Amino acid sequence: MSNQEESPLPEGWEMRTSRSTGMTYFLNIYTKKSQWERPEAPADAGEIRCRHILVKHAESRRPSSWREESITRTKEEALEQLKTYRKQIVGNEATFVDLATKFSDCSSAKRGGDLGMFKRGQMQAPFEEEAFKLKVGQLSKPVETDSGFHIILRTM
Repeated sequence: MSNQEESPLPEGWEMRTSRSTGMTYFLNIYTKKSQWERPEAPADAGEIRCRHILVKHAESRRPSSWREESITRTKEEALEQLKTYRKQIVGNEATFVDLATKFSDCSSAKRGGDLGMFKRGQMQAPFEEEAFKLKVGQLSKPVETDSGFHIILRTM
């Protein structure tokens, strides 16, 4: 057995055995995706991947979105809406991807809120600070930026 095979798995991964082949595979317990190759831990978390749900309000930097030409909700209404989505996710009443796809005011909604890989310095400071604190699979509390309110799910 090599050192790589003996090293601990990255956060959020489990080693499993296929019932049909008897071979070892790896399951990401947060995304439910499996793969045959052993996942590697990020070297220094220089790049991470997240999904988010954005709820804009009338005071947002750009108070319009793919869903609404002119957003008129107040900051308080936006925050309450986002808290409702978070409660539904935590209570397993809805999935993050479904809510992001239907309700996020970001164009990433068409990808289930997936922002892809990003490094420090690419996102607004409050968003970035929270995203890099999260562990894989962890859901943030509401985060306020100039764009509106977000909840963030770290996926890698």
